[in-house]
Amino acid sequence: MSAFDSHTTPDAGQQWNAHDYAIDAGFVPVLGGAVARLLDPQRGERILDLGCGDGVLSFDLALSGAHITGVDASPELVGGARARGIEAHVMDAHALTFNRQFDAVFSNAALHWMRGADQVIAGVARALKPGGRFVAEMGGHGNVVAITSALQAALCSNGHAVPAFPWHFPTADDYAERLRAQGFQVRYIEMQARPTALPTGMRGWLRTFASPFLAGLDATQRQRVIDDAVALLEPAQCDARGQWTADYVRLRFDARLRTI
Repeated sequence: MSAFDSHTTPDAGQQWNAHDYAIDAGFVPVLGGAVARLLDPQRGERILDLGCGDGVLSFDLALSGAHITGVDASPELVGGARARGIEAHVMDAHALTFNRQFDAVFSNAALHWMRGADQVIAGVARALKPGGRFVAEMGGHGNVVAITSALQAALCSNGHAVPAFPWHFPTADDYAERLRAQGFQVRYIEMQARPTALPTGMRGWLRTFASPFLAGLDATQRQRVIDDAVALLEPAQCDARGQWTADYVRLRFDARLRTI
């Protein structure tokens, strides 16, 4: 998972800490297993992992015998991927430099950070060989709406401005149309609600992913906003045993680049 922002900075205000990411977001590559099976990597294939994060899922893909190249905007996370033996590069997904090099492009839980979707898809099309496949899962329309609403309410109640929304959560129809416009045939696309248990609770999730909402606040202000957001979320997102859940909605697709 990574952070890309169209035309401006590649991180949209997000700050990544490889240690915190491994602890608070370890569920991300684990839940990427379904889309990895949809990719079905084959021995000898060259596959680009777009938004490879710390390389956990890239490593699993490499066990198939495919040659994996990872890219991510975060130097910290790319360092983690390289430590796992993955060939990984710091790169803005809106400006991919590859040309007909890959049999497949794969992405898990990263495309929604890339707000210039058309630029990203165009770069993927350039990176693929004719007939290559683009297989991915991302946040879909309505993803984490409870969490973001609570953050926005907490910011307002504490007298802070609400920043621009940092993510792109499209509908299936919207993203399919964008894929077709760049020369892809959409073989499969589906949106599904997937409530997701948070191993370190809501505070852990906010620690890892909420930086775009908290940029510019000092430590005291940040803590107050987080406390208020957690209080707002607890009745709906925390059960009687203390298990927190994020209201995830995922968009998964398999598209093939046309050969003519």
